[in-house]
Amino acid sequence: MSRAEALVLTPGAGGGADHRTLVDIETALADRMPVRRHDFAYRRAGRRAPPRAESVVDELLCDLPQIAAELDVPPASMALGGRSFGGRVCSMAVAAGAPAAGLVLLSYPLHPPDRPERLRSAHFGQITVPCLFVSGTRDPFATPDELTLRAEQIPAPVTMRFVEGARHDPNTVAARRFIIDAVREWLEGLDG
Repeated sequence: MSRAEALVLTPGAGGGADHRTLVDIETALADRMPVRRHDFAYRRAGRRAPPRAESVVDELLCDLPQIAAELDVPPASMALGGRSFGGRVCSMAVAAGAPAAGLVLLSYPLHPPDRPERLRSAHFGQITVPCLFVSGTRDPFATPDELTLRAEQIPAPVTMRFVEGARHDPNTVAARRFIIDAVREWLEGLDG
């Protein structure tokens, strides 16, 4: 596994890079590596709803070299990820060839709530970097069993961590602490 020298975090569809979980992760990792919280263009333009995921993936693919240059790290040494839609976009970018040390997927939206037949995992077979999934056990976008089953399509090491009783946006201090600890431990494991 490659060492992660930086972490790029992206927000969920209706949120911004100032989401408290992303801020908490950045703060917790400040002494270990640079963390860039990155808003997508539609959010920077003041819109809440994203365009098609594919166009946001294309945008991210264009932005990553500049982010790597600003952080002064090789693109392949950045771990990529985010919450919900942001994590999905990062996973699609990596499946499309974006270099990365790994993926941090928080509350991955495997399918819309109550629509398990509308899976968002067709690209999983093209992900060839280590992945961390952290999700609530009561997340309506993916049950632990659904995530575990679909992640078997990923031909790279996958780590699953589940926040007991949490829904899609784990908003308690204890849930955020669990997420931070899971991300920190996983990133440290990439060093080996």
